[in-house]
Amino acid sequence: MFTGIIEGVGSVRQIKLKELGAEIEIGCDFDLEKTNVGDSISVNGCCLTVTSRLGRCFWADISSETLAVSTLRSLKKDSPVNLERALIFGSRLGGHIVQGHVDGIGKVIDIVGHSGSKEFTIEIPHNLSRYFVDKGSVAVDGVSLTVNRCDDKSFSVMVIPHTQLKSTFDVMSVGDSVNLEVDIIGKYVEKLAFLDSEQFKKKSAITEEFLKKHGF
Repeated sequence: MFTGIIEGVGSVRQIKLKELGAEIEIGCDFDLEKTNVGDSISVNGCCLTVTSRLGRCFWADISSETLAVSTLRSLKKDSPVNLERALIFGSRLGGHIVQGHVDGIGKVIDIVGHSGSKEFTIEIPHNLSRYFVDKGSVAVDGVSLTVNRCDDKSFSVMVIPHTQLKSTFDVMSVGDSVNLEVDIIGKYVEKLAFLDSEQFKKKSAITEEFLKKHGF
């Protein structure tokens, strides 16, 4: 479990494709002394398990499923990646609950500057649009952000200068693909409100009006 507060930007040292996935080596800009083999690290919003560590580098395996549903399949040598180690219970939850399980891939369709901050507009996969509400939470490449505005096709977020400098938003451009993870609370509310499994697959009872009415 993560918070969406990025610890640093890493760089892909190498990525090796294997029969059932890939192995990735990442160099970090922060100390990994307290990171152990078996620990979880979010890489661009994808939860990976550390398989080896040396100095400020670590290795992790990427499953074929993760490659299929995320942008990790597009990474290459020297690609920058957002990194966050798993939440320690008792520490501050500065962002929101992020699982590191990517729900879909979005596309940056517009970037507008606002006195140092930047507003990013991102295209939403059709099957995820119902989970976006104004002032709700979303993880974009692992970064916890607040939704400014949204409709059935896209949403916008404002990224302050500090977040830009501490994440890959600093080098993000129109046309880039990003990993999206919607708020897990919204998915649980949807399931509990509409338990008939067949209808659940066909149509969602959760709308923006429903969530606002129930305090979300």
